[in-house]
Amino acid sequence: MNTKLRNYLGGAAILLSFAVVIGIFVFLNYYSQSVEINRTFSASGTGEAVGIPNVAQVTASVLTQGGKDIASLQSQNSQKANNIISFLQSQGVERKDIQTQSYNLEPRYTYYSCAASSASCPPPTITGYTITQAIQIKIRDFSKIGGILTGVVADGANTISQLSFTTDSSSTLALEDQARGEAITKAQERAQAIAKEAGFRLGRLIAVNVVYSGEQPPVPIYNLGAAPSAVTPNIQPGSEKITATATLTYEIN
Repeated sequence: MNTKLRNYLGGAAILLSFAVVIGIFVFLNYYSQSVEINRTFSASGTGEAVGIPNVAQVTASVLTQGGKDIASLQSQNSQKANNIISFLQSQGVERKDIQTQSYNLEPRYTYYSCAASSASCPPPTITGYTITQAIQIKIRDFSKIGGILTGVVADGANTISQLSFTTDSSSTLALEDQARGEAITKAQERAQAIAKEAGFRLGRLIAVNVVYSGEQPPVPIYNLGAAPSAVTPNIQPGSEKITATATLTYEIN
């Protein structure tokens, strides 16, 4: 091998070694930065806000049973439902707060008891029909709840069910804002206290996560039956609580 070739190969080996060293340096620098970025710390805080519900929601159902004359049954059921809707409007309930939740027509069968040795047994036959219409009602004037529950039964509702209380969207957002503010403040205070006790400094805030949950005392379900109650029910809405949990993630300096 001549001198020129040896010099060329030697130079190439030096350049290759230099490139490997540079590559290792770049990798180690990138890795150290990645480790530094991943040095994070998280702290959580919880906040609560309690409000009074301003919307009552209830379902009034009209059940009509009869023979095979479906048109007659529909007429009877519709008349009662229309009377209920007219009564609700007379009590100041707006059309947007009255919604037909379901309308069901179901056959009623007569079944035959046949001996096991019988050669043939007639199949069940339809002897009549049942129509059920459910109307969902939102009541915003709580002073009228008891009177409305009594009135819809007097106008033909067989069942009052699914009574619940909630807040409208704007009130719910206000409660969430209050609970979230308290949760974030507590999370910040907790993060600062832990950092001080553990001997490190908090860097920039890199993530905020907030989770909400609602809680309301259980509300009884009222089945008033076919006969109107002589005493107007006294309904209490209770309170609604919104809980927010905030988790703050910081870089560690």
